[in-house]
Amino acid sequence: MNCPNCQSSQIIKYGRIHTGKQRYRCHDCGRQFVENPSHRPISRETRELVDRLLLERIALAGIARAAQVSVRWLQDYVNRKLESEPADLAVSSKKGKLTVEMDELWSLCRQKREQTVGLAGH
Repeated sequence: MNCPNCQSSQIIKYGRIHTGKQRYRCHDCGRQFVENPSHRPISRETRELVDRLLLERIALAGIARAAQVSVRWLQDYVNRKLESEPADLAVSSKKGKLTVEMDELWSLCRQKREQTVGLAGH
């Protein structure tokens, strides 16, 4: 068996993962890995699809379903992309009315408000 990172044969047993599979560690590069992983890295094509869907402002749950990735991975991916963006984004001024699009959080807040108003009226 060789290290998947540096192809070194200098590997040692390094405990077990949560499913009970044997974990190994490379002496040369320090990479930890299992022999036959059931988890596969997200492909470049899938990441490009996610990037295009993010530009369409689709909800994260919808993007996760369309790209067949977990919501947790997607949220981590979005957070990493956000951290890589400059903090001082340029915002251009537009004349006229400002329109703001809200996501699931807005509908959740609206439902809560309607429930609270409905309870207060009784």
